Amino acid sequence: MRYLQTNGICERFHKTILQEFYQVAFRRKLYLSLAELQADVDVWLDYYNNERTHQGKMCCGRTPLQTLIAGKEAWNEKVTHLNSI
Repeated sequence: MRYLQTNGICERFHKTILQEFYQVAFRRKLYLSLAELQADVDVWLDYYNNERTHQGKMCCGRTPLQTLIAGKEAWNEKVTHLNSI
């Protein structure tokens, strides 16, 4: 979707993965296959989504998974409330 906010979020993620994963990984290890690199990216993404806290507008110091769960709970409460009216 070509929204400026979405582009900014994507650009920030690209900068983060470059600085926190790729620049570090390529200094420490010589990858002999794309599968080997993908396995390490998958481990880092799990850390990024489940352990690393974020300071953005929506996360406020929570992990992305915590933010997603909280948003889903808030949405369910809102829908339940509207259905009871």
